[in-house]
Amino acid sequence: MKKSLVLFTVLLLCASLITGCSSLSANTAPTWKSQKTQNPLGDVWGTSSSDVFAVGAAGTILHYNGKSWTKMNSGTNNDLIGLWGSSSSDVFAAGKQGTILHYDGKLWNTMSIGTTTGIGRIWGDSSSDVFALGVQGVILHYDGNSLSNLTGNTTNTLESIWGTSAADIFAVGDQGTIMHYDGNTWNSMDSGVSGPLFGVWGSSATNVFAVGLYGTLLHFDGNAWRSITDVINSNIILSDVWGTSSSDVFVVGSSGTILHQNGMVWSTMPIGTTNNIFYAVWGDSPSDVFAVDTSGNILHYSK
Repeated sequence: MKKSLVLFTVLLLCASLITGCSSLSANTAPTWKSQKTQNPLGDVWGTSSSDVFAVGAAGTILHYNGKSWTKMNSGTNNDLIGLWGSSSSDVFAAGKQGTILHYDGKLWNTMSIGTTTGIGRIWGDSSSDVFALGVQGVILHYDGNSLSNLTGNTTNTLESIWGTSAADIFAVGDQGTIMHYDGNTWNSMDSGVSGPLFGVWGSSATNVFAVGLYGTLLHFDGNAWRSITDVINSNIILSDVWGTSSSDVFVVGSSGTILHQNGMVWSTMPIGTTNNIFYAVWGDSPSDVFAVDTSGNILHYSK
């Protein structure tokens, strides 16, 4: 999945063959600071600049207190790929073998979902309205008490999910799949592309971005999806997208790619290397952003 099992595997393979992956040259000094951790990382999320979580391979969960990263006891050795929470005492992590964990502010506990289906990205509108994506179109919903299966109207693996509310949710995945949820039904949208999509985020219902293979960058204006061209090489894998507003959007991917949009133009942010294969991005503000990669690096951006 994407962000799940498919992309996690693809990017790990690319990391092992880094000299064969495409590269971008950096012309100025990097503005990102890097810290190395032990295992490949799959997602990052937090409540503030001093309360950030990261998850990854072999059950890795890390926590940042604003000064340093420390390892947390996840209770699992399964790869963790998705991460989301409503507060510092209500955090969910998801991954392979049907793993979903919940953090109550003290301990991580395993949630029973009754399947070993791989789970990838996770997102919620509140602590009692949480969605998790699985292989072959599986969509799980948590109502605060129990998990249930939703009919997603697709058999394609869904890789990423984001929404403005419980009645306005976008999910993207394999074969250019984009699904929209109106609170009752998941309906297919025309993406205009056939390659897999790995990330989705927006600042509103009429300003949504999706990214994927072949340097795919899409934008939804409330009416239709269109491709944004001439931003990045087609041999770059774009893995994730996140922002604070319509004029502050970050996209990360392979070959050390970090893109930024200021509301008018896209630009490449130099980090001083093309070796990083980024998997996820999240931030607390325009000047406090974290990106994680498949080599266990955590990059922190500060203006």
